[in-house]
Amino acid sequence: MDAHEKGFFTEENSVEVVTGRNKNAKDQRLKQIMGVVTRKLHEAVKEIEPNQDEWMQAILFLTRTGQMCNEWRQEFILLSDVLGVSMLVDAINNRKPSGASESTVLGPFHVEGAPELAMGANICLDAKGEDMVIGGRILDTAGQPIGDAVIDVWQANDEGFYDVQQQGIQPDFNLRGVFRTGADGRYWFRAVKPKYYPIPDDGPVGKLLGALGRHPYRPAHLHYIIKALGFETLTTHIFDPDDPYIQSDAVFGVKESLLAQFQHVEDPVLASELGFSGKFWQIEHDFVLARPEE
Repeated sequence: MDAHEKGFFTEENSVEVVTGRNKNAKDQRLKQIMGVVTRKLHEAVKEIEPNQDEWMQAILFLTRTGQMCNEWRQEFILLSDVLGVSMLVDAINNRKPSGASESTVLGPFHVEGAPELAMGANICLDAKGEDMVIGGRILDTAGQPIGDAVIDVWQANDEGFYDVQQQGIQPDFNLRGVFRTGADGRYWFRAVKPKYYPIPDDGPVGKLLGALGRHPYRPAHLHYIIKALGFETLTTHIFDPDDPYIQSDAVFGVKESLLAQFQHVEDPVLASELGFSGKFWQIEHDFVLARPEE
């Protein structure tokens, strides 16, 4: 028996005994990760001191979470989201220099292959909802415009549903589009005002939220993925600061810098120029991309 396999397990030396068995791990990064996970898990168990029934309930919760997963639903990602882990991993992997736009989680409803549209196009294909026009500039950290930046946008409709959630009800690629900036770095497009919506709460994660006295709602937002040659890709949202759930996003995706100004406009001439029939919402929001060396 090798030395690292010796040692009797006790409450006091549990971490050392368990991690010691991993001495010959082929992947040193895996060894490091499992060492930290084992230490933190054992620390939690020693602090909580669960009884056998509580521990079995935890096992059953994880079992039900796995059973809920399929090709359309990833309950473990949802669990990561509501515990704030997804946002923490995103923050660690997307640290930005001063002045650069902050990232947030991708979300489960991005679709590859959305059509590239002419600047100013209306991404709402079913004419449902309150009209909205969104514009701004794509800039570098020195404030210079970035030309040929590709902007992939998508959003939920005025009822809080994405097109992929309502196939046969919403048109394909409804409220989705890809735009490309000119030399001035400016972008603009037309859409509808999005609405808050709940994350899936019919599974074990939803039951956990209920038991914790938490709601399942995400505040209204628009999604962006912005790419430009020589710059880091930015995955982010902009949020409605007046949304009732803006302070309590179920997945912790809101950052103060991502609050946009949703202005309600009553201008018949401008509305007519935009193809709107009456009052509309207007947003002006710039995004700042960072270079990898920054």
